[in-house]
This record gives sequence, C-alpha cells and structure tokens, in this order.
Amino acid sequence: MPRKGAILPKPIIGDPSDPDGMVAYLNRYLDWLHIQNYSKATIKGRDHYLGVFIVWCDERSLKRPNEITKPILERYQRHLYLHRKKDGEPLSFRSQHTHLVPIRAWFKWLTRQNHILYNPASELDLPRLEKRLPKHVLSQPEVETVLNQTDMNGSLGIRDRAILETLYSTGMRRMELIGLKLYDIDVDRGTVMIRQGKGKKDRMIPIGDRALAWIDKYLIEVRPELVTGIDEGVLYLTNLSEAFTPNRLTQLVRNYVQASEIGKTGACHLFRHTMATLMLEHGADIRFIQEMLGHADVSTTQIYTQVSIRQLKEIHSATHPGARLEKAKDRQDDESEKEENEEQADELLSALAAESEDDPETVE
Repeated sequence: MPRKGAILPKPIIGDPSDPDGMVAYLNRYLDWLHIQNYSKATIKGRDHYLGVFIVWCDERSLKRPNEITKPILERYQRHLYLHRKKDGEPLSFRSQHTHLVPIRAWFKWLTRQNHILYNPASELDLPRLEKRLPKHVLSQPEVETVLNQTDMNGSLGIRDRAILETLYSTGMRRMELIGLKLYDIDVDRGTVMIRQGKGKKDRMIPIGDRALAWIDKYLIEVRPELVTGIDEGVLYLTNLSEAFTPNRLTQLVRNYVQASEIGKTGACHLFRHTMATLMLEHGADIRFIQEMLGHADVSTTQIYTQVSIRQLKEIHSATHPGARLEKAKDRQDDESEKEENEEQADELLSALAAESEDDPETVE
C-alpha cells in the first residue's frame, strides 16, 4: 500500500514491449533488486514511486530513460512541490524526498549497467528534511491507563495485554511483533530475539519482567485455545488461529488508545516512541536505546557502538518504567539522574518520527 499522502499513479501507459522504454528498464531494475536480496517493502516502494514518475514522463511524451535530463528531473521536483492532495494540503518535504530517492537510485543503476551514458540525477538536490519530534508520546500514567483498558476477564483481553506490554517494554516495530515465534522469547535471560528486522538484521534485546509475566499468562491460559490445526509457532495469534496482519494489529492497539480517552492518538509506533522517550528521561544512554530500537546510528556523524546484551538488560531494567513487576514509582526516587545529551536525544526522536512516516499505520 502506498504511503499516506503519496501521489497515486495511473496505470503505467508506457509500452512494456519497447526494450529501451521506461517500463522495460523498470522491470529489469526490479528484477535486479530481487536478485540483490532487497526487502519486499523496498522493492514495492521503488516500484510505486518510479511508476508515479514514469506516468508523469509519459504524459510529457518522455518514453525512454536516455531522454531524461537534470532540468527534466528538476521540473518533476517542482511538480511534487506544487502538487496538492485531495484535502488541499501539499506533500510534506519528507514525502517529496521519498518520491525522489528511488529516482536517484534507478538512474544510478541505469548508468552503472551502461544502459545510459550519464546519470542526470547524480547532482539532483533533495529537499532538506526537518527534524521532527513525535506528535504524541505517552507519559507513564497514560501508558498504564491504556494498558488497563484490556479486559482481564476475557481470553482475548489477556492476549491483548501481553501484546501491549511487549510493545511498551521493547519498543519493537509492529512487523517485528507480528513475526515473533515462541522460541524467540527467552524467559531465563529476559530477552527476545527479533529476526529479520528492518534491513533484514537480527538483534537480541531485553524484555521486562512484567511483560514476560503477561506473555507467560497468555501462553498458559489463552494461546492453547487459539491454536487450531497445525501450530506454526507464531507467538501472537488472532481468534482465527492466524498471525496478525499489520492493519489488524494497528487497529487493535489504536482501539485501546482511543478507549483510554487520554486525548492522544496512535498505535504501535506510539509505544515505540514512548519507550524511547521514557528511557531517555530516566537516564538511559543514547547508544542503548539505539540498540533497542534497531537503529544503525543516531546521526550520520555518530559511529555505531555495539553493546552487549547483558549491559543492555541492566540499562533496560534500570531505566524502563515497566521493566519490573513492582510499580515503577516505588523506584523512581532511588534512581540517580544522568546528564542527557539533548541534541542526540532530539536526533533519536526525530529518527523515530521519520520512521513512522515511512511506515504509516493506516488501516485499509
């Protein structure tokens, strides 16, 4: 599904039978991405945004990549800047940026494969991206209010509480939660293995005692009832004994946020933002939160520092309000305040906001 606010393309008008046409080269490029093991999401996104560009070119009788020049690309960039969505709003600079990045990558590939003589996009200036902080972040009491919306008298309520606790404790992405298997949870070590996260990278991160307690309750009391037929080992199941779809998980979490009547909106990313923010406020080092979130780096100038899972577990237990079974407020007075690097913290939260724009939690 295209990103929210994207320009939806018409059916591609170009001639796929033309071996030197836009469509033929797009198909070759997509095949190359598959061969290079790019993620399905990346390939789908590039297919979409290049399709938008090809339609724009076709409407101007530009049929082949070798007809494209830098001034033409600058005209397309102005087109994106001037475009208005159905609600009359312009595309955000981040959305414009997202439209242009696949074009630069495509023409770079065309040049390297010797399909065209020079790269017209090599010096194309992309819009500068503003630093964005999350619109909504939950306070610790607000998190507890949302968590308490689940019905503890029903089996699905127990499952949903386990899901919310997992998101809150780990800050994992919704697709990472959907992909969790039974063997990914290590109760003894207090960790969870996230396999093939963003960028197809595995990582092991801590998960708090409270979340583990709810997962254990779900596994003992609820999950056996949800399993019908062959058990493929997916941790969280729907009432149809299936893994969640992204839309269904988003709607589930969003419903609890709305039911809490705290005046804030959001879904899975809201808990991701909240986890990072609360750990920052309680003194966690940027590097540890970075490892939790699965970010390669906080900024282009900061070198990524690998941290051990034992250190990460200690920091998580010390700074995450929901890491332990006892109420966090009983420990807050005992925790020493640590000096925060506000600039790096802003970079981290800005990266989270950008991430949510790249993967908007829209429901079809």
